[in-house]
Amino acid sequence: MRNLKLMLAYDGAEFAGWQVQPEVPTIQGTLASAIGRLTGEKVLPQGSGRTDAGVHALAQVATVSLQSPIPVENLARALNGILPAAIRVLKAVEVPAEFHARRSARAKTYHYRMCRAEVCPPFLSRYVWHYPYPLNEAAMQQAAALVVGEHDFTSFAAVDPETDKNGNPIERWITWKKQEERSNVREIFSSSWERKDDEFVYLVRGSGFLHHMVRNLVGTFLLVGKQTLAPADVTRILLARDRSAAGSTAPASGLYLVEVQY
Repeated sequence: MRNLKLMLAYDGAEFAGWQVQPEVPTIQGTLASAIGRLTGEKVLPQGSGRTDAGVHALAQVATVSLQSPIPVENLARALNGILPAAIRVLKAVEVPAEFHARRSARAKTYHYRMCRAEVCPPFLSRYVWHYPYPLNEAAMQQAAALVVGEHDFTSFAAVDPETDKNGNPIERWITWKKQEERSNVREIFSSSWERKDDEFVYLVRGSGFLHHMVRNLVGTFLLVGKQTLAPADVTRILLARDRSAAGSTAPASGLYLVEVQY
């Protein structure tokens, strides 16, 4: 068996997230199907994290064990010939057997893109959150800095387990939760907002992220920008460890997994 590391980019708009689910297209399921067609092996690639429905990736990492002797360069090329255009294998390399896309990860970086223009170009609308209304962007920058460090992010975690399009819990996620004790403590290494022309982009890098955590942070920072909250309220929300204390969940369309570090 060979342990292969795949680097993937995908447009998540038409997919129900990474996690395989019955009767809906997912990144994991589509990739597994393409590998099966190519090698004849039934596998389930393991990703560095489970991106939600509509979330994009510039550099998702997945590992898969294969018996196929196909050279990695040819494998990547062949997979791209089978996969839909919305999913690309950027690189494939053979790695030691103990390497695992999720368990070996040391840090992840996400970007969240907010379009601040009065009119959002139609070809951009599914890749950003269009918000043309007044915001105190300086206050949002101050608020973002307050989550740097090690904190309990319960206030910014989804209350319910991951669900499919009908609202039913995803069984694989539940099983994994039972097998692996989870803490809501995470360390954020950097957190900031950056102006890029008509876009206001949130850049965050951390040891790991809870379900919906980045989108819930963005939704809370938006309240600071609207001056419904003061920047210092973010610290109070962290300490509350109560999801109802934070803002609403920002749309998935603006979120990107940008880098996974090992």
